[in-house]
Amino acid sequence: MINKDLFVPLEREILQVQKKEETLGYWQDAWIRLKKNKMALLGLIIIVCLIIVAIFGPIFSSHTYDEQNLMMTNSSPSWEHWFGTDNLGRDIFIRVLYGARISLAIGIVASLLNLFIGVIYGGIAGFCGGKIDRIMMNIVDILYSVPTLLYVILLMVILKPGLINIFIALGIGYWLQMARIVRGQILSMKEQEFILAARTIGVSKKRILFRHLLPNAMGAIIVTMTLAIPDAIFTEAFLSLLD
Repeated sequence: MINKDLFVPLEREILQVQKKEETLGYWQDAWIRLKKNKMALLGLIIIVCLIIVAIFGPIFSSHTYDEQNLMMTNSSPSWEHWFGTDNLGRDIFIRVLYGARISLAIGIVASLLNLFIGVIYGGIAGFCGGKIDRIMMNIVDILYSVPTLLYVILLMVILKPGLINIFIALGIGYWLQMARIVRGQILSMKEQEFILAARTIGVSKKRILFRHLLPNAMGAIIVTMTLAIPDAIFTEAFLSLLD
């Protein structure tokens, strides 16, 4: 028998806590780390400048994408034509900016697919585990076994060639690698002590996944997204030869 006299309930004390410095959030801490890395900050500035020029550059230009001037064919770079002209007298600089828009659209679509479909799909598979995990990852394995190029060729046979087909092909198979990586991260973290503590105090499964697990896997997610964006742009450049 346990002697109840050995257990004395403690009274809740009222403490006057001085104002403390607010705890930094995940994104605030990430921004501080980014500002300390000068090369990464320089790269971010260059990317932002390229995006701004690609979006707004053609608006302020006196030349258009398909404007032809046969008197100015294959001219050298000048103040009027910064990158020169092609064999039809079209301004190459403006055409490069329009091409940059397409490449940026491909990169944004790829990153959004990775972020929303791949992260959520892989997170749910890794967190639920068991039969649900096996079924979901078998679907990933089936889709992953078919090359993206084959998706695009089949879509070109069924639909008209174009940018929409590339978006659909990316939507079918581009998030699979992200789903695998996120699943592996979730499987390695869901048995750790801080997740056990969250379950002990009654935190819901949804909050554990989106509040505790996925933010702690953000490092691998960001790296995968960063590598996926140029990969998608190069894929689009290659597939454009098939149009």
